[in-house]
Amino acid sequence: MSRIVVLDKELCNPGKCNYLCISTCPKNRSGEKCITKDEKSFHEESKLPYPRIDENICIGCALCSKRCSFKALKVVNLPEAIKEEPIFQYGVNGFRLFRLPILTKGIIGILGENGTGKTTAINILAGNIKPNLGREEANWNEIIKLYRGTELYNYLKMLAENKARVSFKKQQPDELLRDFKSLDEIGLKETFIEKFNIDTKNKNLSQLSGGELQKIAIASALSKDADIYFLDEPSSFLDIRERLNIAKIIREFSEKEEKTIVLVEHDLAVLDYLADKIHITFGEPGAYGIVSNSYSTRQGINAFLNGYLKSENVRIGEPIRFLEFEEKREWKEKLITFTKIEKRFENFHLIVEPSEIYRGEILTIFGANSLGKTTFAKILAGILDFEGEILTNIKVSYKPQYISSINSEASVENVLEEIKEKVKKEIREEKNEKNEEEVRQAIEDLERIFNILIEKLELQKIIHKKLKSLSGGELQRVAIALCLMRNADLYLLDEPSAYLDVKQRMSLIKIIKNFGKSIAIIDHDITLLSSLSYRAMLFSGIPKVNGHAKILLLDEALNEFLKELGITFRLDEETRRPKPNKPNSVKDREQKERNKYFDR
Repeated sequence: MSRIVVLDKELCNPGKCNYLCISTCPKNRSGEKCITKDEKSFHEESKLPYPRIDENICIGCALCSKRCSFKALKVVNLPEAIKEEPIFQYGVNGFRLFRLPILTKGIIGILGENGTGKTTAINILAGNIKPNLGREEANWNEIIKLYRGTELYNYLKMLAENKARVSFKKQQPDELLRDFKSLDEIGLKETFIEKFNIDTKNKNLSQLSGGELQKIAIASALSKDADIYFLDEPSSFLDIRERLNIAKIIREFSEKEEKTIVLVEHDLAVLDYLADKIHITFGEPGAYGIVSNSYSTRQGINAFLNGYLKSENVRIGEPIRFLEFEEKREWKEKLITFTKIEKRFENFHLIVEPSEIYRGEILTIFGANSLGKTTFAKILAGILDFEGEILTNIKVSYKPQYISSINSEASVENVLEEIKEKVKKEIREEKNEKNEEEVRQAIEDLERIFNILIEKLELQKIIHKKLKSLSGGELQRVAIALCLMRNADLYLLDEPSAYLDVKQRMSLIKIIKNFGKSIAIIDHDITLLSSLSYRAMLFSGIPKVNGHAKILLLDEALNEFLKELGITFRLDEETRRPKPNKPNSVKDREQKERNKYFDR
């Protein structure tokens, strides 16, 4: 197989294009049946059959892909090194996964772009998906035979005989709500309830936050008696403190119980802290994915960032470079000045020390969950009342923490165009149409920003999709674009890195750094936070009881926060990424002696 053709059925709409791909294909026009109508698979609305592409006849001209109005077709040439058939394929002209991770003792991390098969790989190993070897069906004898002489042979044999004991934490923690209503139904071990600091007073799962559900989901997985544990994105929804604390718990569990744990993770600091070995998935997102050889943690992460797998001699992408840290700078104009701010709820009290945010500044905001970060964002956005005073009247564009409220029936294109037209109207009204040159320039700037966001957030790939069909990462990118397109003085982004892969997070850093306007960003990814700003707002206190916030220099804020956790960070010599030191290592002890918990 030298090439594959992938059809995205969420984008394909034969009722509107009248099978343009069929009439365009040169092989079809010469009399061969390269693209035909698939009488086994039908479009939900039009009830017309989807097109079906015969990859053995396809010559790879990609004319069908170029002419497709909805960008539903991908024609992809496979690397020459791929000689085998896929381990799994999602139906005719569907995504393909090649190879599987190797299972060894300890913690195995899987790192890669979204859409390259990470979740598919662990679902296969967990027995949730049966390998089909790229066909409609494959029997277990065929599958096991392929792995004879490898580390996976005995495990796949156990899987085929239903003897493999596995525990699986799904990507979305709210999937717990499908199976359980009450905390009592889950059966958590007392030791994990204590270690994860799970509040057992509120037993109604539907009333819990995403972070609370995430901790319960991980604790539930580890409470099961299994040989192998699969954790899909365990750090999402968790704050920095919880991420690193849970990483400690997972590592201690693996070492003490001598268990194999396989995890998918995008937070490089968490992955670096946890994993003993790493596999990288690479390929064409949405079309195919390949699982790499096993690497040591540092080698694997750095190879992924460098875009080159040395042991396999494969270029997997452009290098991901970390930006220079923000040096000391002085801003000339204050955008916002606020007095001491207080907000009281029935059981929670927030105090924010008086300070200011400057025009053109990027201010990072971090701390544990339930200390008032989102409350402060809503105060700035004018959503909540408060005690104190904001001395400047400004326009704020706010991307909320949870984004499920976006109209799910609209397409990405429709929503973006609607916001763009609304902003154009605001510009004209603001300038009263008196200065045509100013209006023209402002609208040109808006169009430029619009095009940059479409390109850098890779929204052109999903532009025709309906919001209801988007993944968490796709929906997040749309929400970021909607926020940054609005006409505002301050842009507030609450947890924009959630569900984004490493490459997408680095693209987000570049967008924010080059945006040229005041931005406040709440997040939990230390790699992202440390790359963005010179100053930070640190939240401390007792979660759900009281919160206290103050603005410090970024290094001071990170040092104070990490000291409380007892974890040290330094920059990797090769990639300059922030990485955690192994507990009680030489570097860890040396930095603690110097009281330098975040060392550049």
